[in-house]
Amino acid sequence: MDISSYIDHTLLKADATKEQVKELCQEAEVNHFATVCVNPDYVPYCSALLKDTDVKVCTVIGFPLGANPIEVKVFEAERALEEGAEELDYVINISDVKNGEFDKVKEEMKRITALKSTHSDLIIKAIFEVCYLTDTEIAQVSNIAKEVGIDYVKTSTGFGSGGASEKAVEIMKNTVGEKVKVKASGGIRTLEDAKKYIDLGVSRIGTSNGVSIVKGEVSTGSY
Repeated sequence: MDISSYIDHTLLKADATKEQVKELCQEAEVNHFATVCVNPDYVPYCSALLKDTDVKVCTVIGFPLGANPIEVKVFEAERALEEGAEELDYVINISDVKNGEFDKVKEEMKRITALKSTHSDLIIKAIFEVCYLTDTEIAQVSNIAKEVGIDYVKTSTGFGSGGASEKAVEIMKNTVGEKVKVKASGGIRTLEDAKKYIDLGVSRIGTSNGVSIVKGEVSTGSY
C-alpha cells in the first residue's frame, strides 16, 4: 500500500509562514503526496513551487465555518482556480443542514460543482464537519453529494470540536458507494490511523502529519 499517494499534506494554521509553506511543498514533492492543502492566499506561491512536480495544489473554500453566502464561495473558488488551484475543499453551510434546508445545501453543491464545466480536471471535495451532524444528517448530505456528482465527501476541517470518526466514514461510504470518493481528515496522526481509514474505503487522508505517517512515527500535529 502506497500511503503517500493518499495524503493531502496540509497546513491551514492562521499563523503559517512562507517558510513553513515552502517546507510543506518540499516535503510533498519528496514524499510524492497527492497534494498540498493550503489557505487561498498561498495558492500562487505553492503553484509556482510545485509547477514541475506531480504534487497538486489544493485549497479550502468557505473555511472553516462554511457560513459564507454561495456567491462568496463561488467567487473564492473561481479566484483560487485562476491562481493555480487544482483541487478545492469547500465547507458546506452547516447551519443549513441543522435547519433542514437541504435544498440550499444542494444548490450550493451544484454551484460549486458547475466550475468543472470550465475546469475539466478540477477535483471538488465537500467538507461536512461531521462532529456537528447526526448520523441521519451525514447520510442526507452524502446522498445529495451523490446526486450532484461531487468528487469527494470529506469528514472535517480539523478546526471543529472533533475530527474524523470510523462511524461517520462508514455512513458516508455506505451512502455514496463507488460514485463518490471519501476523504478522512481531522485527528489522523499515525500510520495506524491512516491504514484504519484506508481499510474503511477512503481515497484521501487530510493531515498535517504526512511525513510522520509515512515514516511510521508518532506526531503531535493537530490536524
